[in-house]
Amino acid sequence: MPNLSKRSYQAELIDDLNLSNEALRQNLEELATINKWLGGNGVTNSGLNNLIKNRSLIKKKIIIADIGCGGGDMLKLMANWAKTKGIEAEFIGIDANQFMVDFAKKRTADFKNIIYIKEDAFSENIKNLEIDIACMTLFCHHFTENQLIELFTNLRKNCSIGLVINDLHRHWFAYYSIAWLTALFSKSYLVKNDAKLSVWRGFHKKELIEILQKAGFEHFSVKWRWAFRWRLVAKCGL
Repeated sequence: MPNLSKRSYQAELIDDLNLSNEALRQNLEELATINKWLGGNGVTNSGLNNLIKNRSLIKKKIIIADIGCGGGDMLKLMANWAKTKGIEAEFIGIDANQFMVDFAKKRTADFKNIIYIKEDAFSENIKNLEIDIACMTLFCHHFTENQLIELFTNLRKNCSIGLVINDLHRHWFAYYSIAWLTALFSKSYLVKNDAKLSVWRGFHKKELIEILQKAGFEHFSVKWRWAFRWRLVAKCGL
């Protein structure tokens, strides 16, 4: 039985940036299905609603970056969210894996307000990228606390509005539930290996608060959402 009182730093198979085959495509499609049916995708959009509930924060057009965009599913959801809200927005998908970027481009080809950058989140280009909102969905658990402090610090300086983060709650029920579900229904060896490990690499609330504070954020909220997700909303420029 894993010791879930502490985060695991074991690498997931999907962390290999050279993955570019049918197995990765299957992994992305299965993850999209899992996130849809477990309700996790809506956490990001609810975070956006919370961040900009004061409409005076919205200029004519806002730029929203999805860091670690994967297959582009969240970009589609956010683009539809902006359209529904009557918000003029441009979206940037950022991922370090070229296969991910190419896959996402195909899946979002009908969205003319989505562009992509193949770049590491810690690169100088991203450090200097000026945006309004940075979103990260199931991305942060891939990194150590010190890496996240560095990333959040850079984003705090370069985002005019704030951050929305949607990531995993490290909990025994979530760990064993996803292990059981993927063992029964998944056909992807990547999902079977990584799903439960992702939960083990997830967070407790106090860990996230400490990371945000060390990154210099003063105005933020960390809320629990189904299914075993944390929704972080952090404001910049205050």
